[in-house]
Amino acid sequence: AIGQMTSGLAHEIKNPLSTIGLNAQLIEEAVGDLDIDPNERTRLVKRLGTLRRESERLRDTLTDFLRFAGEVRLSVEPADLNDIVEEIADFYAPQAQHHRVRFRHETARKKMPVRIDAKLFKQALLNLLINATQAMELPAGAANDRPRELILRTIDTTLDGAPACAVHVIDTGPGIPAETLAKIFTPYYTT
Repeated sequence: AIGQMTSGLAHEIKNPLSTIGLNAQLIEEAVGDLDIDPNERTRLVKRLGTLRRESERLRDTLTDFLRFAGEVRLSVEPADLNDIVEEIADFYAPQAQHHRVRFRHETARKKMPVRIDAKLFKQALLNLLINATQAMELPAGAANDRPRELILRTIDTTLDGAPACAVHVIDTGPGIPAETLAKIFTPYYTT
């Protein structure tokens, strides 16, 4: 019942939210063309951009709720796991550099064919990389006595005697405290 209610509510909110986002984009474009003070135009375009981005963020949150309510539909297709990991590594490298984290990725030497929902897998992998980077952030004023490294790696392995592959995300952060470890799979739990 909660799943059905969540799903219905999310669908009811997503429709007007899409309208808000689209109109914010159209207004942003129109304001950009107005013959007004350039500083005022820049300020208004910036605020409208924030409105549009926040409506997109809210839409993404609603999509997560729909997934949690059982609305997720996997789109499983053949792919090469190494290609997916390479793409995420290329995408994330500038973010790691921005946070002064040494980021490297290593892929297995051979093709790693998988059947996977590449979009959802990339999102999960990206979340792990972001969490790892955040876990290595130093508190204000803390001495930088620990190397800040992040490794993304594909592994050719076996599982119960059958060929398998794995992806490792390794960081030099402090690890997860025992009291937090029991809660890591609780939806939206965060520290």
